[in-house]
Amino acid sequence: MEREDIIEKFSEFLHDNYYSEMITAATEGRKSLSIDFGVLDKFDPDLADYVLDNPEEVFSILTDVVRQIDLPGEGKINIRFFNLPDSKNIRIRNIRSEHIGKLIVVEGQVKRASEVRPEVSEAVFQCPECGARISIIQTEIFMKIPIECECGCRKGFKLIEEKLYDARWIAIEELFEITEGERPSEIRIFLKEDLTSPRMQNKTEPGNRVKIIGVLKQMPKRLKGGRSRQMDIYIDTNNVQSVETEWEELDIQPEEEKKIVELAKDPEIYTKLVASIAPALFGMEDIKEAIVLQLFGGVMHIQKDKSRARGDIHILLVGDPSTAKSVMMKVVSGLIPRGRYVSGKGVTGAGLTATVVKDEEFLGGWVLEAGALVMSNRSLICIDEFEKIEKTDQVAMHEAMEQGTISIAKANIVATLPAQTAILGGGNPKFGRFDPFMPIKEQIDVPETLLTRFDLKFALRDIPNPEQDERVAEHILKARHFEEDTVMPAIDANLLKKYIAYARKKIHPKLTREAGNTLKDFFVKLRGRVVGEEAPVAITLRQYEALIRMAEASAKIRLHENVTMEDAMRSIRLMKVSLRDFGLDQETGQFDIDRAEGHVTATQRSRIRTVLDIISDLENVFGKNIPVEEVMKRASQQNISNVDDLIRKMIDEGVIFEPSIGMIKRI
Repeated sequence: MEREDIIEKFSEFLHDNYYSEMITAATEGRKSLSIDFGVLDKFDPDLADYVLDNPEEVFSILTDVVRQIDLPGEGKINIRFFNLPDSKNIRIRNIRSEHIGKLIVVEGQVKRASEVRPEVSEAVFQCPECGARISIIQTEIFMKIPIECECGCRKGFKLIEEKLYDARWIAIEELFEITEGERPSEIRIFLKEDLTSPRMQNKTEPGNRVKIIGVLKQMPKRLKGGRSRQMDIYIDTNNVQSVETEWEELDIQPEEEKKIVELAKDPEIYTKLVASIAPALFGMEDIKEAIVLQLFGGVMHIQKDKSRARGDIHILLVGDPSTAKSVMMKVVSGLIPRGRYVSGKGVTGAGLTATVVKDEEFLGGWVLEAGALVMSNRSLICIDEFEKIEKTDQVAMHEAMEQGTISIAKANIVATLPAQTAILGGGNPKFGRFDPFMPIKEQIDVPETLLTRFDLKFALRDIPNPEQDERVAEHILKARHFEEDTVMPAIDANLLKKYIAYARKKIHPKLTREAGNTLKDFFVKLRGRVVGEEAPVAITLRQYEALIRMAEASAKIRLHENVTMEDAMRSIRLMKVSLRDFGLDQETGQFDIDRAEGHVTATQRSRIRTVLDIISDLENVFGKNIPVEEVMKRASQQNISNVDDLIRKMIDEGVIFEPSIGMIKRI
């Protein structure tokens, strides 16, 4: 097809189909116009095919065609295509050399992104021999210089003028739907001009899903001392389309929707859902039911003052070795799209949240890279061996767990990334086995501020029980050796995934006054059982909000638009189980939320005050410096045990200090 024919056909096409839109775009100062490729295909199929096979030539021609149209303002408008044929949708890992130079479509999630920086679009050089000006359009990643002047000169060209445009590099990786059990492939993407505007920059930040339409290009890899035979590839972008970030956009067929609605009406639906969570693992019904609620999630509420109440439910499992915590988490991470499993031993704060890394080779300078929490946005992440995450890395999770965002400021990059991610954490007690008589803070090395952000905490204990042990052993025999069909999930995994998707997308239940009063009465009564400064705090507002979230998730399961009494009672029952595991003071028989959240418990506070009174009395005898032995002797007379631990805790909190060995002094 001759250039003149292409110019003529595109001029006719734009005048007949998009002239008014071009006038409007130019009048409003917009820099681009989106054209439906399907309209072009109907206008002239041969021209459409030529665009797909020779995009670089066509884009150059389109620039001239638009320039010839009498438009107001600057008159420069970029033509951006969308709605390309399905045959041009290429999976990233399936890109091959045959696609180089062709117009293709790829879809993925942004993993890394550079800052927007100016790049040279056109460079003007001057010949050192004759002084001629040579203009070269810069279309590659490296600067092109003149090969030869008309006068025959081949070197010494001087750069005298540059035309700049804004540019940005991003890297996208394959989506969760097509990479189950595979390592997702990635490709670099080049964005320029209006594709780097502030609005488009927000759409291409790490964590977002995008559809890229562009030309696949190659360039040689950089090697010291020569040029590699192997080429790097990237996509020179013509258009970027934001893809709905909600993973719930699964393809649900009408017959599947009918099955989902029927399941939701089943009176045994909660039992069936529990039986579909790791059926090979015997028992743990309460934990599985809580995880079911976590998968469906509550409703995020944005108040009029712009404050946000999260809908994500966070759960922590702490328990003895060999209680199948890791197996449970690995299974759950596979039940939900974009779900991820990581281990605390091999994860860093950057790997969990986000980081700024240097990539001089390709993306250029400092780039923002999303971590697992951001890549699991609107989904779930399972973090095994939670207590083994470095302390500085644990701190980085605070914002994500409460606000659903990750903020980062480093190397001139300031950004806030989405991380509305439910967290299922698993940890092991410090001393090997869970001790119900010890507060959680003394058993798992996790900051109190993180412990408080978990809605539910469960203890998994390995207690010998002949009857129970026989049932577990028999279940394992059936599951793995003799009757494998007996441990099939009650609901097929694929249907379960779509059931969760359907509920999360379409159902946003509202709390009824009756259900709200039930939750409120439980909260108030539990707090009001004991009063006084020394009394334990049974429950806090964090747990009250968790009750509401779980009740909303329970209503979602039934595809119900209102949270009913049934949902409220289910939420209360699971909260009681959680409090019984971690919040019950075995000595007093009372709930103490400080035990569950790692604070100093009411019993400890009472003992600390008694020890402080003893120290005060001994000051009248020994002066300011008190022998530890005397404090311990007086404390034992008042039946106070573990005085060493109390003194250590008082020193840690800055109430007393050790002026010398064996002596303590009040601050």
